[in-house]
Amino acid sequence: MNFCSHCGEQVVHKIPDGDNRHRYVCTVCDFIHYQNPRIIAGCIAEYENKILLCKRAIEPRHGLWTLPAGFMENQETTLEAAKRETFEEANAKIINSQLFCSISIPHISQVYIMYRGDLVDGFSKPGIESLETELYSEDQIPWDNLAFPVITESLQLYFSDKNNGGFSIYNGEMRRDKNSKMVTEIYPQL
Repeated sequence: MNFCSHCGEQVVHKIPDGDNRHRYVCTVCDFIHYQNPRIIAGCIAEYENKILLCKRAIEPRHGLWTLPAGFMENQETTLEAAKRETFEEANAKIINSQLFCSISIPHISQVYIMYRGDLVDGFSKPGIESLETELYSEDQIPWDNLAFPVITESLQLYFSDKNNGGFSIYNGEMRRDKNSKMVTEIYPQL
């Protein structure tokens, strides 16, 4: 960031008085520009023991499969965002939705909030961000062609719970260690 979006003057990167983190601060109007993590909301939509996946028509990871999910917008709840993204990406609707997992990815400043729910009538068709939509059983999931590690983790948790006869709500994180290897820690909430 070079210029203040509030007044257009230059900003500096410093720790503001009373704060403990570096922020961009305007040199003229003293406006503090807070940058916070982005929330991604999505859904594991099931119909007749199959999960809805979307093949991405956009970057990043164009042509790979993902769950319907995307950035939360202002003035909506995480559930509203998950339902909106499911409709935008797959023209699909979900019911009986329940929180499933929250996974923080601090090195890219993202938090994934995933719900699980029932896909209404098993209907889907590609939205503008999807090349294809498809329902997959666990053994049909294109595991090697999933777009993001967090999607793989979410699906593995989901199928583990489903196969064990009950669902938990999970909280966790995916971090890079000092060797840039991804380390995942996810725990059920008690």
